[in-house]
Amino acid sequence: MTDDKNMFCFQCEQTQGGVACLKGGVCGKNIATANLQDDVIGALVGLAKVVPEADFNSDQAQLILDGLFTTLTNVNFDDPVIQNTINQIKAAAKDVAVYDMDQIWQANEDIRSLKALILLGIKGMAAYAHQAGVLGYTSETVNKFFLKALRALGDDTLGMDELLPLTMEVGHVNFEAMKLLDQANTETYGNPVPTEVPLTIEPGPFIVISGHDLYDLKMLLDQTAGKGINIYTHGEMLPAHGYPELKAYPHLRGNFGTAWQNQQKEFKDIPAPILFTTNCIMPVRKSYHDRVFTTSVVGYPEMTHIGADKDFTPMIEKALELGGYDEPQALTGINGGHTVTTGFGHNFVLSNADKVIGAIQKGDLKHIILVGGCDGARVGRNYYTEFVEEAPENTLILTLACGKYRFNDLQLGNIDGLPRMMDMGQCNDSYAAIKVALALAEALDCGVNDLPLTLVLSWYEQKAVSVLLTLLSLGIKNIHLGPTLPAFVSPNVLNYLVENFELTPTTTAKADLARILTPQM
Repeated sequence: MTDDKNMFCFQCEQTQGGVACLKGGVCGKNIATANLQDDVIGALVGLAKVVPEADFNSDQAQLILDGLFTTLTNVNFDDPVIQNTINQIKAAAKDVAVYDMDQIWQANEDIRSLKALILLGIKGMAAYAHQAGVLGYTSETVNKFFLKALRALGDDTLGMDELLPLTMEVGHVNFEAMKLLDQANTETYGNPVPTEVPLTIEPGPFIVISGHDLYDLKMLLDQTAGKGINIYTHGEMLPAHGYPELKAYPHLRGNFGTAWQNQQKEFKDIPAPILFTTNCIMPVRKSYHDRVFTTSVVGYPEMTHIGADKDFTPMIEKALELGGYDEPQALTGINGGHTVTTGFGHNFVLSNADKVIGAIQKGDLKHIILVGGCDGARVGRNYYTEFVEEAPENTLILTLACGKYRFNDLQLGNIDGLPRMMDMGQCNDSYAAIKVALALAEALDCGVNDLPLTLVLSWYEQKAVSVLLTLLSLGIKNIHLGPTLPAFVSPNVLNYLVENFELTPTTTAKADLARILTPQM
């Protein structure tokens, strides 16, 4: 199926025709890049088969994290770098044969579906474990599970009876990975606090930093201190403004632009360099080609890459050379707002749990709705804006991940002194939302599924898959998922998820709101 004239990829929500990308990725990767990324996974399967668990070491674990993370959507488009990753993995595996991924892609559709869920789930988990590892936080349990999952991918004897429980185990272990990353971020940078973030870009030199890695932001802030350069977050880096250790830097000024998929338009002729720290880089256009820098596992042909030493001198020199804007640029969110607010982490929400519970008991708060997940360019994602706009005033909206850019500049008012909309952070901060749900259920002496709580999720790439599996592994039901269902889920697997977890495809905002809220009215 995959050769030098074909590829096979259905790992993102926007896959071609809702089936698979075969002649080039919607994300921008070409056939050669896609097949190299398959070879990364095949090499990792080979490594997992030959490494005894008792001898598994940190270098091998890092190879797995780097390799899996490299293959996430919109992370690395640089073929020589990907080939070098393959070579390193093969060397560690003593040049054992690379597993042929066509054996998965061409398998029975239910086996393919379950193995795809496992593969994409561990890709997302690898991103979270990788970010925690940068801060020195690792888990032997999480690292060794990658071996187990990769071995299963390469075991052609496994059937649904073996793969279904392993799929749920992916979710269970991913919960531990997200918990570890939460611990790493909060112990390093403090618990987030509500912070209003301006969207106006001030005159003078500046740098835009995108992605998720807070460590890269901290290094950049240190190296630009006192140099007259302002730093602006972009995309999933926005929640960094809520962390006390980061917001203490006065030159962390605000947020540039809106959702990640608008970067090609919003970065046009930008008089500043842009740093991509994790995924979400799109094919780079000539209008800003000379201003893009990458670091960590991110790669793009002909872009300057900042290595492990995190020496941002080339970026700093470029920022001073370009000089920034001469006048303030009063940018806005998608709905015209000039500021957005972030920093409503689990520590803040739980410290105000008595207000939330009191509002529920008084009847002022009828329902809590988590509207979170990835954003993307496909038509139909305005559903999430409409959903938030039409949600009644007695509903509390929690949000996280980049899908919030559809509506996070809206003014929704308050309920008993608490903002009706609270941004809980990045996609990896799904752990925070889960922790809040579990704590509220305990406080109200009920199960999570008995709470006046509904999850309305948008998905785009693999981290959303790992989060969904985590929610399912915790027994959380009645999740609304959209804007389309994953192409890699077969009808039989979908039926299993619907019957056992009441997984519900989104329809229209009005219809779904009516279905969600009617029992509580």
